[in-house]
Amino acid sequence: MTFVYKSDPVRGAVWAELFARRMPELPFRIWPDIGDPRDVRYLAAWQPPDDLADRFPNLEVLFSTGAGTDHFDLAAIPPSLPVVRMVESGIIGGMVEYVSMAVLSLHRDWQTYRNQQREGHWQTHRVYPASSRRIGVLGLGVLGRAVLEQLSRFGFSCAGWSRSPQQIDGVECYAGADDLRPFLARTDILICLLPLTDSTRGILSTPLFDQLPRGATVINVGRGGHLVQQDLLQALDAGQIGGAILDVCEPEPLPPDHPFWSHPKVVLTPHIASMTQPETAVEAIVDNIRRHQAGLSMNGLVDRTRGY
Repeated sequence: MTFVYKSDPVRGAVWAELFARRMPELPFRIWPDIGDPRDVRYLAAWQPPDDLADRFPNLEVLFSTGAGTDHFDLAAIPPSLPVVRMVESGIIGGMVEYVSMAVLSLHRDWQTYRNQQREGHWQTHRVYPASSRRIGVLGLGVLGRAVLEQLSRFGFSCAGWSRSPQQIDGVECYAGADDLRPFLARTDILICLLPLTDSTRGILSTPLFDQLPRGATVINVGRGGHLVQQDLLQALDAGQIGGAILDVCEPEPLPPDHPFWSHPKVVLTPHIASMTQPETAVEAIVDNIRRHQAGLSMNGLVDRTRGY
């Protein structure tokens, strides 16, 4: 019985050391040193091999090394093979930090002041209390809930939207297609934390932007595929969208001549909002392996019908 790690080998070396402490009875290998493929029971990967079923005939669980599985071709993965996304405190903490920073920078006009500094222009703008700013989060999974919990502490008026009904203390929850319009209408800062599926691809587009209050701002920490880039550029130039903070793009990185690089209302970061932390990731995977071996449901198990 063997565990194989297929991702960044430098991080893999850290994983190997941690695994040796937490689960010494399970041999740990780093791709491409897989040993006997018939012994491989667990695979953690950012991008699994195309011939997964043939290469590892006895594989029991496929783990994603990231918080999502949209980079997996689920159609090419045997239907009976459990697929588990990464649910660990390091990812959650990092995302909460990044989104809090992004929201506060938009709330306090940070980009405006940065642009004024470059121009040598000294001008103050009105400071609004957090209670007057309406935050809306698309996606109420683990990350969305954690972000809303933190933002509520600042005093922002918080709401969330998801496909199915949810209940969160202190948060106004909306659900389903009929609730999307009123959710958007009350949102000044929109945060996308949706999983990327066929139904959410391109959701950040003109029809959605037009339903936001004029001058609303957008933070995308989901996936680049959620955003229709040309629609955002048009909305920014028309003043319908007042600014955007984008941690994800499609493709990554963007071409050198892409207008997002130099647009005065766009802040780009290179997909660093949150990263899997080896210490907590290994703890989460070891816990899931033990749960699997005990016949219990694993945390982060993907529902193939939903894609997340």
